[in-house]
Amino acid sequence: MQRTVRKCHKLYSLVRTLTTGVNSVNGERKYKVLVVGGGAGGCSVAAKYGSKFDKKSIAVIEPADVHYYQPMWTLVGGGMKSFEETGRPMSSVLPKGVDWVKDKVTGFEPTVNKVILGNGEKIQYDYLVVAVGNQLKYEQIKGLPEAFNTPGVCSNYSPLYVNQTYECLKNFKKGNAIFTFPSTPIKCPGAPQKILYITEDYLRRTGKLNNARLIYNSSLGVIFGVKKYADALWKVVKSRPQIEVNLRRNLVEVIPSERKAIFQNLDKPEEFFTHDYEMLHVTPPQGPPTALKGDLSDPIGYLDLNKTTLQHTKYKNVFGLGDCANTPNSKSAAAVAAQSVVVFQNLLSVINGKEPKLVYDGYASCPLVTSNSTCILAEFDYNLQPLETFPMNQAMERRSMFYLKKDLVPFIYWNLMLKGYWNGPKTLRNIMHLGMG
Repeated sequence: MQRTVRKCHKLYSLVRTLTTGVNSVNGERKYKVLVVGGGAGGCSVAAKYGSKFDKKSIAVIEPADVHYYQPMWTLVGGGMKSFEETGRPMSSVLPKGVDWVKDKVTGFEPTVNKVILGNGEKIQYDYLVVAVGNQLKYEQIKGLPEAFNTPGVCSNYSPLYVNQTYECLKNFKKGNAIFTFPSTPIKCPGAPQKILYITEDYLRRTGKLNNARLIYNSSLGVIFGVKKYADALWKVVKSRPQIEVNLRRNLVEVIPSERKAIFQNLDKPEEFFTHDYEMLHVTPPQGPPTALKGDLSDPIGYLDLNKTTLQHTKYKNVFGLGDCANTPNSKSAAAVAAQSVVVFQNLLSVINGKEPKLVYDGYASCPLVTSNSTCILAEFDYNLQPLETFPMNQAMERRSMFYLKKDLVPFIYWNLMLKGYWNGPKTLRNIMHLGMG
């Protein structure tokens, strides 16, 4: 009986290899490069690899049917874009010809070069790229996510709730509009205050501002991590009297029946503040996917990478990028663009028996939208030093930067980045600064 089973496995492996080009070992699929995650990072690295090598030697594992351009959700919440514009079928953005494994990964076995799928199947790899993003954890705040079913509560961070933000703006009459920043690392750390400024601008243009108080409660100790842009944002705040900024305050509970939000003073944990709200925009606590916890993760659960080469600190055939990594950069699509070429080139080096040499400098970008027509374009590196593309002071509110954010960057994302052609603005920066960028 066992001999018959072994023969069946061999026959299955042969048939699968002949019909799909995919190697099979002991009845398990095997790929030269396996990419986990079909977001910005996974798509861009897979496209780069697939453009130079046999597409059947690579697979992307991704359970979702729709790929979202999440940076646009800020504009959706402000009524400047439609939600439908932010998503495309996953099949249309994954590189043509690579295998799409439509399932989720529930575990990693790096000691034997395998991942475990939700259906129990194991897939083998020679090289692994992990780009699984992060998880939204609304449930860590008491009263959520249930409060999203009540008036006035919204969030630009989820496709389930982003459309509610603009409804809150339109339905606002008078009272407090509250915006939060949690006590965990988050993706796009500028987004919680972008919607603050967009709301202020909207209420002013619609004649509602005099009856509004806008409160930005952030768990951070600074309004922004890069001093140049923080100074500029404080000027924006001071020029808008209805805005109040409180640092080191973390949302811990929402009571929708009373329309109250409770915040904890992180410097005095025994102290709490309660605010009534007409509108409450929640940025959720976030963290790494639970499946990542284990041999590949650091103690917190993030993918444990060398911050410059983006190679795993222990398993040299594993690379990663994006929001799931423990690299100390600002998590954003712009960071992923810069990381993708580092991962691809260093992966090629390892495949060819060489040491990875290309370095990621921590580049990140945050287009800080301040109205329906202005934006401060923050760009910086690991050292929180400005790393600006354009030969002008990007800490100023500019109409040009707004349209770059609204129209040009989405075009680059869909047509260049996801297809493996965009590695961030480094080359453009050098040209703009005459090679001295």
